[in-house]
Amino acid sequence: MIKRFIYIWMVYHYQSQKPKLFMKKIFIFSLFLISGLFMGLNANAQEVFKQKGYQVTFISKDAAFSTDLKDRLIKTFFEVYPKLSKEYNKKTSKKVTFVIDTAYDGVAATGNDTVVFSAKYMTKHPGDIDVVTHEVMHIVQAYGNSDGPGWLTEGIADYARFKFGVDNAGAKWALPAFKSTQNYDNAYRVTARFLLWAEKNAKPDLVKILDKQLREHTFTNDSWKTLTGKTVDELWAAYASNPAV
Repeated sequence: MIKRFIYIWMVYHYQSQKPKLFMKKIFIFSLFLISGLFMGLNANAQEVFKQKGYQVTFISKDAAFSTDLKDRLIKTFFEVYPKLSKEYNKKTSKKVTFVIDTAYDGVAATGNDTVVFSAKYMTKHPGDIDVVTHEVMHIVQAYGNSDGPGWLTEGIADYARFKFGVDNAGAKWALPAFKSTQNYDNAYRVTARFLLWAEKNAKPDLVKILDKQLREHTFTNDSWKTLTGKTVDELWAAYASNPAV
């Protein structure tokens, strides 16, 4: 379509203008096209950063996105991702993509080794840098089409944020105190705190084992009983009676 537009434009102006004037307009028109091309590239600026065998491709769809915040996102990736890989999955992807999206209304989402960040959220909450830690943990998890419960997937990701986060305090992010209205399948921070308690009181390295089972698709509801001697409901009851961590 673009080629056809250029062809029609050239034919029309060649027939209606003198040769010298026509060539001048061709030159100006070419500059216009090149300028538009670079404007399009700048609107979706892409940069690649590499460090110690890991790579992050940074794509911004927000021309006004803070350079300082971009640098902090990248720095956090290189600080936490190798640690998560070493702790949970050494075969995780070495190449990750970050996308700053002005159209995304959530906080962040991850799939296919790509993390999409809401430009609006990150600009409004620049201190919540460990969104990176939670999201790249999903890449490390690599559960695929696992039958494991989603609440456990998210609980493990927030457990990883609690353990490996670089500045949770700066975001005023913490595991919540126990409440009787909670349940283990509330996901995220509630589940993360339960997992922390279970590791201290029932089975050391429980999270690593559950994570491995979920990745290998060997996790079942019986895994809790096999690993800790209690069902997940029995563990929660014990946690509720003495939730100190």
